[in-house]
Amino acid sequence: MSNQRFASARFQDRIMVITGAAQGIGLRVAERAAAEGARLVLIDRADAIHEVVAEISKQGSEAIAVQADLETWRGAEQAMHTALAHFGRIDILVNNVGGAINFKPFTEFTETQITAEINRSLMPSLWCCRAVLPAMVAQGQGVIVNVSSAATRGIHRIPYSTAKGGINALTASLAFEYAEHGIRIVATAPGGTEAPPRRISRGTPEPTNETEKEWFQAHIDQTKQSCLMGRYGTLDEMVAPILFLASDEASYITGSVLPVAGGDLG
Repeated sequence: MSNQRFASARFQDRIMVITGAAQGIGLRVAERAAAEGARLVLIDRADAIHEVVAEISKQGSEAIAVQADLETWRGAEQAMHTALAHFGRIDILVNNVGGAINFKPFTEFTETQITAEINRSLMPSLWCCRAVLPAMVAQGQGVIVNVSSAATRGIHRIPYSTAKGGINALTASLAFEYAEHGIRIVATAPGGTEAPPRRISRGTPEPTNETEKEWFQAHIDQTKQSCLMGRYGTLDEMVAPILFLASDEASYITGSVLPVAGGDLG
C-alpha cells in the first residue's frame, strides 16, 4: 500500500524513535512516519534493521539504525544515547517491542518461560521510558506512545497478558508524574493483527501434538470471538492510532490506553 495515501506533514522534522522497527507494526509506523516528515531512529536487535533504514533512506527520509537488546537497561541507555548524539533531541518515542512467545494454559508455563515473556513484553518499554525521560524533561516536551495489547483479557498467554497490563499501568502512572514537564504518555491496545510472515521469529515453538495445537488455536478463536467485528485488523488499522496519539492532534490526551481491537476493550 502506498504511503502517499496517508502522507501529511504532522511529523515534519520531529525526531521519532521507534523500537522493534524491523518488521510488523514497528516497520509500518516507521514507513508512515517517514512519509509524514519524521526523522527516524529505528531500533531492533535484528540485523534486518539496517535493511529497513536503507530502504527508508532511499525514499529521501532521514533515518539511522540502532541495533540493541532493549530487554536490558544497558541496551536501552545506549540506544537513547545514540539517538541523542545524532539528532540532539528526541521528540517522540514509540515503544513497540513485545509479543507473546508461548501459547498454553498458565500452569504449563515454566519459571524460565514466564520470565522470558515479562522480559520480552514489559521490560523494553520500562527501560526505554527510563532512558528517554531525562532528555524529554530537559527539553520540556515529548511524547511516549506505548504499544500494549487487548490480550490483557485473554487466554493461553497469561504471562504476556500480565506484561501488557504492566504497560497500561506504566502509561497511566508516568502520565501523572510527567505531565508537569510537558510530556504526554499514551498507549494503544491492538487486537489480533494480519501481518506479513515474520522475518524474525518470536521463538514460539511448533506444536508437537494435538493438545498443543488445540491450545494455540484456542487463543486465536478467543481473540476473534472477543472482537465485535469478528476479524483481525490490518497493519494500517493498528498504526494509524499510534501516529494519531504521537501527533499534535492528540495534544490534550495523556494517560489513556486506546483499544484498537474491533470493539474488544481488553
